[in-house]
Amino acid sequence: MILYGSSYSPFARKTLFFLGEKGIAFEHVPLAFHDPLPAFQAASPFGKIPALEDGDFRLSDSSAICHYLERKYPAPALMPQEARAYGQAIWYDKFNDTMLVPALGKVFFNLFVKPRILKQEPDLAVVAKALEREIPPLYDFLEGRVDGPFLVGGAISLADIAVAAPFFNMAVAGHPLDVSRWPRLGAYVAGIHARPAFATLSDEPKGR
Repeated sequence: MILYGSSYSPFARKTLFFLGEKGIAFEHVPLAFHDPLPAFQAASPFGKIPALEDGDFRLSDSSAICHYLERKYPAPALMPQEARAYGQAIWYDKFNDTMLVPALGKVFFNLFVKPRILKQEPDLAVVAKALEREIPPLYDFLEGRVDGPFLVGGAISLADIAVAAPFFNMAVAGHPLDVSRWPRLGAYVAGIHARPAFATLSDEPKGR
């Protein structure tokens, strides 16, 4: 099994974290979106990361990959069995993909990707707007929802794996979560990030 995509992508990081929590052996090929590698292009026809190659089966999109892995490797379960918790886990995954990552990604893209990878000047106006107007309401929402170490079902799930992933990018971009303003969220994120499957994520080879 091969997972294509740099761990600096919150979507690839989510999938790598999911694989780690499952304890699945895999090879990690840390590449960027639209990489010309033929095997990656075959797995991701639109050049997005992450992409999975599992024998003769190929799949892209982090959520699709996680649901595929959950069906193929049901233990340990990373999706709740109870109907309401299951629905909530899917909701938090979509909240991450459609709201949290787009907002936090503006900071990461402009303060990390543009200057360090693309060698371009950041758009600081976009960063300021995200930090001042777009991100705080999302953090406020999560601060009000967090009630313990996990978001749903009393155990680690796709909800936690998805939501915690982009906070790594904010720290890399120089804007870690202000725990004095969002203490419950801060404790929650720290707990998820301390899990071995997350804390050991890296683009460096691990000899798998």
